[in-house]
Amino acid sequence: MTDERASAKSARYWLAGLAVMFGVLVGLSAFTFVYAEGFSYFSDDPNACVNCHIMREQFDGWNRSTHKAVATCNDCHTPHGFIDKWIVKGVNGFNHSLAFTLDTYPEHLHIRDFNARIAEQNCRDCHTTMVSAIEHFVSDEPLQCVRCHGNVGHGNVAHGP
Repeated sequence: MTDERASAKSARYWLAGLAVMFGVLVGLSAFTFVYAEGFSYFSDDPNACVNCHIMREQFDGWNRSTHKAVATCNDCHTPHGFIDKWIVKGVNGFNHSLAFTLDTYPEHLHIRDFNARIAEQNCRDCHTTMVSAIEHFVSDEPLQCVRCHGNVGHGNVAHGP
């Protein structure tokens, strides 16, 4: 066999190996997505948030709250703009998937600053009339809604930042 033929044969083996590895990666990714009920996260259904057992307490609190009648999880926890909402869902979905895959999530969930700012803005958007009526009383530091209303939306289970 000439060097040229051996090189071509070697290249075919490498390409076949890469194709198999790519196929395994795609197959495992598809299986994981389906197993984790990934399509449910494209909806606004609050039941998607309890696919992970760790969210059960927050979901049960929301079911007992007054916000159940007017807001889903996404109404409070994702931006209201179409593009921003999907970017945040993607970032949070990746972070949540990684934490659950690596088993690094905390036993008691606490909202992170990035998501707390989104929830704060959504409180202000939905309650604009009320917020604007009291906001002028605040002098130096803007108040956060969760300072006084930390359990809103989740009954008695919400934890502020």
